[in-house]
Amino acid sequence: MTSTGRTGVVVVNYGSHELLATNLAATVRSERGPRDDLIVVVVDSYRSDAERDQVRALAAASGWELVAPATNVGFGGGANLGVARAVELDATAVVVLNPDLAIAAGDLGTLVDRVRREPDALVAPRIVRPDGSPYALGTTDLVLHDGTMRASSRRPPGAEPDSYEEWLSGACLAFGAGLWARVGGFDEDYFLYWEDVDFSHRVLRAGGRLVVEHAATAVHDEGGTQDRRSARAKSETYYYYSIRNRMLFAARWLAPQARRRWLRTAPTAARAVILQGGRRQLLTSVAPWRAGWRGVRDGIRLAREAGQPRRARNARTYASR
Repeated sequence: MTSTGRTGVVVVNYGSHELLATNLAATVRSERGPRDDLIVVVVDSYRSDAERDQVRALAAASGWELVAPATNVGFGGGANLGVARAVELDATAVVVLNPDLAIAAGDLGTLVDRVRREPDALVAPRIVRPDGSPYALGTTDLVLHDGTMRASSRRPPGAEPDSYEEWLSGACLAFGAGLWARVGGFDEDYFLYWEDVDFSHRVLRAGGRLVVEHAATAVHDEGGTQDRRSARAKSETYYYYSIRNRMLFAARWLAPQARRRWLRTAPTAARAVILQGGRRQLLTSVAPWRAGWRGVRDGIRLAREAGQPRRARNARTYASR
């Protein structure tokens, strides 16, 4: 790992201390002992006193910096707090990881080296599932006509450059402190999901680049942080924010005509999100449909308000260990 400046590793936790003990501990473990240039920041987005106690004990035993907000601040809010703390402790490069993502220390170093060489790059590794199947081997296209997604590798030949926009999964992102400050961090209004789409968009607007470092691989246990009743079913929280935030992105960034197209397809898009959890769940629970209805309702309201783009709010105070 290039030694220019310190490196911050930021993980936002919500009820997943077991994953921290498994994945994060393995990532930062070194046969040579703790690295002086590595800062590990865990942001425990509050779920319960018992979970907070578990995370506090794990951080103390592992030498990690703990940021402990009094409420659940969501992924974007938690990441902003964690990066702010890492930068305060002199990190000049930062890697944000999901708790359910495992990456070897060498691959982590490869990401950081790429960031140090290319300070305008937002960098992600190849990401696979535990069985080795692809999760995100490259960028993903956001199709601007209707707000659907596809792997960039499946882009139709001859697609117009202004018909799509690429983005990188927030499961693992590396960046320099300078790029982060220029872009403004994550937009906390998303709370969960789509904040990585929004952040990628703003990186590009700020003159940055999206880079997939194929020499680094991470393993993502998709949904490991969700409470699930089956292998496919997803949480009500997932459905709500995935549906709502599609329209929040439209409100932030799309011209009125494009926004109206996304509005017309909001119910169809919501149904597609719900069916990601399979049809069996729909036989035993109304929660997916309830979340879908709320997501469509609130997303349409946001799109109609069509607020102007706002920089992420980084001024939230934190409580450190």
